Amino acid sequence: MSAPKRQDTRKFFENLSGTGKSIAVLTSGGDAQGMNAAVRAVVRMGIYVGAKVYFIHEGYQGMVDGGENIQEASWESVSSMLQVGGTVIGSARCKAFRERDGRLRAACNLVQRNITNLCVIGGDGSLTGANLFREEWSGLLDELLRQGSISEEAVQGNSVLHIVGMVGSIDNDFCGTDMTIGTDSALHRIIEVVDAIMTTAQSHQRTFVLEVMGRHCGYLALVSALACGADWVFFPEMPPEDGWEDNMCQKLSENRADKKRLNIIIVAEGAIDRQNKPITPDYIKDLVVRNLGLDTRVTILGHVQRGGTPSAFDRILASRMGVEAVLALLEASAGTPACVVSLVGNQAVRLPLMECVQMTQEVQKAMDEKKFEDAVKLRGRSFENNLTTYKILCNRKADSELPNSSFNVAVLNVGAPAAGMNAAVRSAVRVGITQGHKMFAVSDGFEGFYKGQIKEIKWGDVGGWTGQGGSLLGTKRTLPGKHLEKIAEQMKIHNINALLVIGGFEAFESVLQLFEARGRFEEFCVPLCVLPATISNNVPGTDLSLGADTSLNALVETCDRIKQSASGTKRRVFIIETMGGYCGYLATVGGLAAGADTVYIYEEPFDIRDLQGNVEHLTAKMKTTIQRGLVLRNENCNVNFTTDFIYQLYTEEGRGVFDCRKNILGHMQQGGAPSPFDRNFGTKVAAKAVQWITKTLKESYKGGRVFADSEDSACLLGMRRRAMVFQPVAQLKIETDFEHRIPKEQWWLKLRPLMKILAKYKTSYDVSDSGQLEHVGSFRAKEGDTMAAMAAI
Repeated sequence: MSAPKRQDTRKFFENLSGTGKSIAVLTSGGDAQGMNAAVRAVVRMGIYVGAKVYFIHEGYQGMVDGGENIQEASWESVSSMLQVGGTVIGSARCKAFRERDGRLRAACNLVQRNITNLCVIGGDGSLTGANLFREEWSGLLDELLRQGSISEEAVQGNSVLHIVGMVGSIDNDFCGTDMTIGTDSALHRIIEVVDAIMTTAQSHQRTFVLEVMGRHCGYLALVSALACGADWVFFPEMPPEDGWEDNMCQKLSENRADKKRLNIIIVAEGAIDRQNKPITPDYIKDLVVRNLGLDTRVTILGHVQRGGTPSAFDRILASRMGVEAVLALLEASAGTPACVVSLVGNQAVRLPLMECVQMTQEVQKAMDEKKFEDAVKLRGRSFENNLTTYKILCNRKADSELPNSSFNVAVLNVGAPAAGMNAAVRSAVRVGITQGHKMFAVSDGFEGFYKGQIKEIKWGDVGGWTGQGGSLLGTKRTLPGKHLEKIAEQMKIHNINALLVIGGFEAFESVLQLFEARGRFEEFCVPLCVLPATISNNVPGTDLSLGADTSLNALVETCDRIKQSASGTKRRVFIIETMGGYCGYLATVGGLAAGADTVYIYEEPFDIRDLQGNVEHLTAKMKTTIQRGLVLRNENCNVNFTTDFIYQLYTEEGRGVFDCRKNILGHMQQGGAPSPFDRNFGTKVAAKAVQWITKTLKESYKGGRVFADSEDSACLLGMRRRAMVFQPVAQLKIETDFEHRIPKEQWWLKLRPLMKILAKYKTSYDVSDSGQLEHVGSFRAKEGDTMAAMAAI
């Protein structure tokens, strides 16, 4: 008897029509990189569902002034804006909109165009203004009717105004979302400067004091300090304790005594002490020079942080939010409150706008009342964890203050190098030492392990590792399976009580082999933990692997340059081959961030008819005002349809309309300094992994020895939707396609329809995860529960 069919509960957006609706999009307040990607996504998704979409130029000022400031958008009007920083539709602070008369004029301009759906991209002030506008809407229309400015029919047809917000702010100062549009790009600018400054500081043994933006929020200062291993950081939510001047100078002096040639101090522009007195870079400089006599320089980054091209993360975030915003507007009813589209973990969610605004305002209130611990908690779990991790890693304790655990923990890298590995090793070593363990470094993966290339690694040995690319420990693809006896012998010799394996698919396979060999080798009955680190993002049990973000940025930056190389020439299509093995993550998500027209991957089989359809689709687009085409191909997507074949096909079929060029990006996707995201991600997940190892060691220590043979003592730490989760490798085995070295189910495949929609393909888009309006309070409660279970980052 056949099993009953599982009911298909998926919901598709084809049931949501925009026909007869008008959507307007505006950017307001300070600009942020990625705003253009959000505007592009709103315009194209809106047009795709049949709605009219309008640009409102110059923010609320353009809405008040009307006229040519409000223009209908076309599909082509948002081409080539994905990689542009700032906002091409302009932004302005508008005093007029703060007055009712200004909002009356704005309402009149919208009603004249039958616009009742508004997508606002800006900070909390811009979104609060939008909500007030919505609340006053019916009253404004009544007043316009009495004035004779609009008709009764216009009032009836435009009776409800729907508002959806997206937060565009480099400060990441909006509660309810893990990341705001522009924050990641601003971190890129900061870290680029810090990396450059560190080389000159080291040459002259200087101390540098860097001021970053953040008048009311210290996110940029805190995360950049975490990402570069700064000696000290000042930010408004957590002022230093009284007497900080002596403490800071003592720490700087100790670092120099340890032969460190430079010091980095990061200051948020809104940094204060416990008496609410500003802490300025010049004050810190004078303090260091006066007390220590160190050559000290000040660098104020200023608006550099707002500039430049958006990072891959911001483009993807903004594109996902833009599409979600349109879906929210299509599903809105008269009673739907204004919402803001947010990112929690790896999932887009909708939260009531005013709940988020009120919580954001509570942070400032807590700081004003000197309730700094409350301010940190209100910022959210991610902010709190960043602060906790920074304190652990940058406040070295004296040996006499450390607990004595008597446990030995080994760290090794396995597989291909990935950016962020070194940040993870540094974090693991320092957290382990803080918890009293003796930490051991294994060179060259399991090949080095069975050869005995194992030595103790101390706090100072990992200084400066955070910003280094590749693997400083050395890494090999060798699996332990053929060398189990020698590895067990080395574990016995060095009395290794736990293993932290940082790497890609080989790391997962390695720990699985050690787990399955526990019956033969008691030495492997110790806590085993895998941290996924691979540019391919093909490890089961995690939505995101360490190194993938850096690789995506390298890919997107290269695509931008390649497209720009054809500037001023005739119409051109670029065929680009990416890495990834059989996993299409890099190609797909890179294609979404770079604005690709087509992406070929192994997970989505295609034939010659599909190729022909893609060529015809691109040819039709290139006959319009669009000048560039971008086609990405994953290296193993098809054994017969090679990059050369696809290049020749497009060249032949596009003859007379466009010409073609091809590029194989190769290992440039694997190199370079780690992105801020990967530095921060690697630092935090490694800290979390070592805390789990410590907990498991204590639980499994009986009779004077460590013995851990249960499934849940050999785990992989991965991001699953909204949380970081430890999952037994034995259970992940059934979720894995070992032949092609990929998970059987991959979340990012849901992004492919989104990418196709933005490239003007007709497709089906599963919106089952959308449409749930959550409350900030309940969301935070869930987050807290998860943390209690050691499952949230």
